Amino acid sequence: MPTTDAPADRVFAALASPVRREVLRLLRDAGPQPVARLAGSFDMARPSFSEHLRVLRECGLVSERRVGRQRLYQLEAVPLTEVRDWLDPFERFWRGKLTDLRTVLDTMDEDADG
Repeated sequence: MPTTDAPADRVFAALASPVRREVLRLLRDAGPQPVARLAGSFDMARPSFSEHLRVLRECGLVSERRVGRQRLYQLEAVPLTEVRDWLDPFERFWRGKLTDLRTVLDTMDEDADG
């Protein structure tokens, strides 16, 4: 199985973790937040949580900036847009399949009525 270090691969790997997805949700819903507030939402050691933030930073899903003594994290949506663009053909594929299924089911209903 080929392995690459393409940006999209790193984003998909980051999104594989429920903790990292929850961090992204928190940042999406509440905007930029200090590390302490984000970490307070999880029952894990601070070094473990910091590792999750590092992964998100390295793939570009979050950015970090210092404000005084705090480090604020902010959601960066561009990598998610690239993932959405990659997934879009699959969504169209399944939409087409569901439309075909609806057509078959409608035909079966008509045959049962007639």
